[in-house]
Amino acid sequence: MARPLFYRHMIPFAILAVLHIFAIAQDDRSNGNLEERDALDALKVSFSDPFLNSNWTGFPCNTSTTDPPKWYGIQCVNGRVTSILLEDMKLSGNINDDVLLRFSELSILSFKNNSIWGNLMNFSNNQQMKHIDLSGNMFYGPISPTLLNLNLLETMLLQDNGLTGQIPEFKQSGLKEFNVSNNNLVGVIPSTPTLQAFGSDSYSGNPGLYGLPPQNSFFYSSIFFTTNNDAEKSNAVKRTSNNLQTLFLVSSVVLLLAVILLSILYSKKARKLKRMTKENVIFKKIEDEDDKIEAGEKGAIVGEERGGLVLLQAEAKFEMGDLLKASAEALGEGIFGMSYKAKLNNGPAIVVKRLKDLKPLTGEEFSKQLHLIADLKHPNLLFLLAYYNTKDEKLLLYKYAEKGNLFFRIHGGRGGDRIPFKWSSRLSVARGVGRALEYLHLNTKSQIIVPHGNLKSTNVVLDENDKILVSDYGLSSLIALPVAAQRMVVYKSPEYQYAKKVSKQSDVWSYGCLLLELLTGKVSAYTAPVGVNGVDICSWVNRAVREEWTAEIIDPEICVHRSASPGMLRLLQIAMMCTERSPEKRPEMTNVVREVENLSIVESDDGDEDDVSLDKSLTDDSVSTSASGIIGD
Repeated sequence: MARPLFYRHMIPFAILAVLHIFAIAQDDRSNGNLEERDALDALKVSFSDPFLNSNWTGFPCNTSTTDPPKWYGIQCVNGRVTSILLEDMKLSGNINDDVLLRFSELSILSFKNNSIWGNLMNFSNNQQMKHIDLSGNMFYGPISPTLLNLNLLETMLLQDNGLTGQIPEFKQSGLKEFNVSNNNLVGVIPSTPTLQAFGSDSYSGNPGLYGLPPQNSFFYSSIFFTTNNDAEKSNAVKRTSNNLQTLFLVSSVVLLLAVILLSILYSKKARKLKRMTKENVIFKKIEDEDDKIEAGEKGAIVGEERGGLVLLQAEAKFEMGDLLKASAEALGEGIFGMSYKAKLNNGPAIVVKRLKDLKPLTGEEFSKQLHLIADLKHPNLLFLLAYYNTKDEKLLLYKYAEKGNLFFRIHGGRGGDRIPFKWSSRLSVARGVGRALEYLHLNTKSQIIVPHGNLKSTNVVLDENDKILVSDYGLSSLIALPVAAQRMVVYKSPEYQYAKKVSKQSDVWSYGCLLLELLTGKVSAYTAPVGVNGVDICSWVNRAVREEWTAEIIDPEICVHRSASPGMLRLLQIAMMCTERSPEKRPEMTNVVREVENLSIVESDDGDEDDVSLDKSLTDDSVSTSASGIIGD
């Protein structure tokens, strides 16, 4: 009877122990729920989105596994948050980098296609993470090294942001999707098998990034992932060789068929193309031999039309015959059309712009507008040397700038063999562009409503002596309005968005955006070249000032110079004044130039790098409190 009595006394204790353990587990789960709810509440406050404010109430996870989640975009398992999916919701806000630390069971995170900014999050406590999609936002700063420790990671999409710095050495063998394109990353792509297995599309749109893997990385990755066994290596190489042979054979057949088809379809055009290639000309439509003969005659003078060519400057010492013999090199396509570099025999290089999408102007109207542009003379303007005008072809000819454009000077080669773009040089650019724009505003004819119309870093060039020259001015009256509204910078100004009007003050706004690009080193979304994504610099800087993280504004390449920080602050204030949303609040270019001219170039710009932190004046609220009064009437 002793044993049954003993068990009768032990059973209640066992039941109590089980209940106690269950209660502890429930408490732990409840504590996890509370911490996760607090973290989600912090996200809700950052976004301040009306829909989330009304939907995210109570507890995010149900205790019952059969009930659907309570909160939009939140998925739970056993009362813990495992997925946060907030895509295409137009969310905006600055989120803290520690916002994910409480979600230890989180495996899926997507903020795709919103307007969220801040540094990338700390993922050190998210070891279950498999899928991350932060593409199409405004995240900045370096890629978080905590991502390297996510061993289960399968997807990481960070494209179309403003990330900077170098790509960490990701080695997760399970990473199947990876994309960091269209950021501001620099340096060499790490040679880890994981990263080299992805094609160049995963890295494109980063001007300072180099060492791109091949577009088709199958063969590269197949060699990288062979084992250490010699026999297996030999078999892998043989298989790769057979694959290559098969691929080349198929490619040859396809190419042959394509050539035959193109020969049939374009036989008529082939003779014309052959003739153009033989003569090596850049003009594609010169209609008769009489024009060619007349154009080749010597003695062309300024203002006289010879076979469609009109010289506008005395330094234009070439004739149509010289251009017909020039070697041509495509430079790229802008909003007005394709541009070429034409190297004259025993002469200078000329830039030839082929115009497209023009208004239906008569020959007289077209000529009058270009003569007005040619009459504008200033040391910081790139003169229009000549133009070519026939029924089917319209060309503009400029002197070639040997040292390229300002966009490449600011953004090109970062992380490689780059010559630093010093503060003194950037201030010289601000002055030169300001002087040119002031001249245009004071000297253009009344019918030119917007003297420049397309001021951006790609339209500021440097000659062989590093002289600052502004190009593509005065052309807004030539291009058709629907095309101009879609492509030209002034039509991206705030006043055009709400009032469909542009003016000289729209040029001032463009100049302010250019100053911000000089100061921040960021690619502007308003002026980014085709294929390059940028950020809304105006909004980003204003948020930085409002949130008091202005130390992040200045380009690290120049912020190391403490003695120059007062000048940087002053120029930042001027830029913010120029980019006021209301055009009536923006200063005139004459006042802007006066303020920029008053900034001093610090003599110790080369060696003052002992302290990489900014001067206090760039990190307090002096930017916002004094910006409104920096420029007088």
